[in-house]
Amino acid sequence: MPVFKPFRGIRPHKEYEATFPTHPLDNFTQAEITEKAQVEKTYINMIKPYVVSKSKDVDRNLRKIRSTFEELVKENTLVQDNSSYYLYEQIYPNKQIFRGLLGLASIEDFVNGKIKRHESTIPQKKEKLAHYLEKVNIQAEPVLLTYPSNSKIELLMNHEEKNVPIFNHVDTKGIRHKIWRIDNRLKLQQFKEVIDQIESFYIADGHHRIGSTAMHAARQKEKNKKHNGTEAYNFVYSFIVSNQSIKIHDYNRIVDNIGNLSTEEFLQKLEKYFLIHKKEETPYYPSQKFHISMYLDNKFYSLHMKHDLRSPEMSLDNLDHHLFDKYIIKDILKIENSDSSDKISYIKGTSNIEGVKLLKEKVDKGEGKVGFSIYPVSFNDMIKISDLKLRMPPKCTFIEPKLVTALLIYDMKQ
Repeated sequence: MPVFKPFRGIRPHKEYEATFPTHPLDNFTQAEITEKAQVEKTYINMIKPYVVSKSKDVDRNLRKIRSTFEELVKENTLVQDNSSYYLYEQIYPNKQIFRGLLGLASIEDFVNGKIKRHESTIPQKKEKLAHYLEKVNIQAEPVLLTYPSNSKIELLMNHEEKNVPIFNHVDTKGIRHKIWRIDNRLKLQQFKEVIDQIESFYIADGHHRIGSTAMHAARQKEKNKKHNGTEAYNFVYSFIVSNQSIKIHDYNRIVDNIGNLSTEEFLQKLEKYFLIHKKEETPYYPSQKFHISMYLDNKFYSLHMKHDLRSPEMSLDNLDHHLFDKYIIKDILKIENSDSSDKISYIKGTSNIEGVKLLKEKVDKGEGKVGFSIYPVSFNDMIKISDLKLRMPPKCTFIEPKLVTALLIYDMKQ
């Protein structure tokens, strides 16, 4: 079973708990980040040297973040708890609820395959994050791990929810966030015993974060001749949720151009792999697996993958994103590596027609030549791919819940 242990979470003092945390930075434009960075006693202000500084001395900027963090702890803007698990719940305006436990997962379990991955990662991005960890030594955004539902864990969480939460706040998106601290020795043992029954964790979101933490841990291990696996750098801040508490949305694509091909030539090449149905100007959301929605020259098309191109057994050839990469990106458009290509941009979907309308809007604005909406990956397919040690292309799954940054912080120097 993978390790999942409590930790001494660092969180904003009551006075700042509504203002210090932030949604992940990729939710904001650079102008918005710059504006938010001017507000003191906020997480974005704390990392200001990294996100808005004009200085090219990256290491100096990162050391400044660490020193600011230590000052905030010293002055009690940030406070540290005793070792705890944290029950965390999000309640959406539509009453949908996501909940799970915050704690620390072992990097060695990730390396040894007890924490399983399904997506490829971009080396440059991992390297940048690993360098950040080396200098700053804090983790503020948890990795999202999932597992098949366990009734005993659900019962313990139900019981814990009867207590008063230590955090209860509605954010700017109308989502209510609630946190319960679990630090009673008996309760910690009860949770540990049921969590120990989980055979594997599966990465739902945060492949780059856990990959960069593993990269950083490997480097620290080399330096530490007394390494025994219990060091703070050997753990990654994580949020574990059952398959009942995640939702997998589509992750769509916009491609800059179709090379030297005319629209007619491009459609002809697509016919080799797909049955094509014109949807004209009516936005089309793919109705099922192996159907792709394409928006080109102000018209929608349904691309239905031909049956003889699908694998009869579970493999990458059973996944829409891989088939899209294989036949459209590589074969027709001659883009060899979608991981690093600047010709492809990624748009988060909504599992309904609204995401398709957003795709259309961006193409109409000239942000690309052609847009593709791809049917969401199922939980079962994600698990099977992980178990088979296969890798989907990057950005195949947009998964909720999306976690708030710096609700809790893990100090890797503690």
